[in-house]
Amino acid sequence: MIDFDKTGGLWTATINRPDKANSLTRAMLTGLAEFAEGAAAEARALVLTGRGKVFSAGADLDEARAGLATDPVWERLSGAIANAPCLTIAALNGTLAGGAFGMALACDLRIAVPEAKFFYPVMKLGFLPQPSDPLRMAALIGPARAKMILMAGQKVGADEALSWGLIDRIVPREALEDTVADLSADALGASADHVAGIKALIR
Repeated sequence: MIDFDKTGGLWTATINRPDKANSLTRAMLTGLAEFAEGAAAEARALVLTGRGKVFSAGADLDEARAGLATDPVWERLSGAIANAPCLTIAALNGTLAGGAFGMALACDLRIAVPEAKFFYPVMKLGFLPQPSDPLRMAALIGPARAKMILMAGQKVGADEALSWGLIDRIVPREALEDTVADLSADALGASADHVAGIKALIR
């Protein structure tokens, strides 16, 4: 349900459960976390994307009811991405919802198709968001807009998300792969130490 690819210094994880809106099970999250941890040691660019028209609807509903919604595996995943010394890119092929926000917020860059929508319905569902998610969201878009999503339950379209700074670029679906290649090209042409050194300076 996750397709992993390692091509040179480019590591790509593709969520492949389109019949379930790419909702995430604990096993899938663990696999993603392990992949991100491996990428931190070896990759120069790490890309997260999905199959179909939804990036991820968040936690699998059955597993969420059984405790996945508040499982530490979400923080393990977002922490591994945030701490990776390589360039990290969320290539959002569609809507991003719920706990899946964490992995995208932890990335260096977020690109999305025009049809993508962004929402995190924790207020309605009665869960707290993962601890790092509100902090990263507020750092990107400011506290008031973070409250619009997390507290007021607003669903944000791609154009608004771009104007807020939640995403960095909107690209046509057919251009998503080429855009990833363009954004990662310089990092792939550099040494891992050089990539890590520049990223450390920005932090």
